[in-house]
Amino acid sequence: MALNKRRVTKITLLLLALVAAAATLLAPEALAQCAMCKASASNLDSVSARALNLSTLILLCPPVAIFCAIFVVAYKHRKSPGDDES
Repeated sequence: MALNKRRVTKITLLLLALVAAAATLLAPEALAQCAMCKASASNLDSVSARALNLSTLILLCPPVAIFCAIFVVAYKHRKSPGDDES
């Protein structure tokens, strides 16, 4: 069964987003911390430093989820240029 052009575009964009996210998360700069966190974490052992990094990621989840939800709602309620309510 042949995929239509719109579906292929969606799949391509999704794959590109996943590749970009993976490249961003795997970069060494993604694991960097602010100066205050780095100063306080410099005296921690490896287990505590890992816990600090994990807690930072956990605190990042709600804002990212809210940001994504706003774009999903905006995407679902978009109007095509040809759509007219009258």
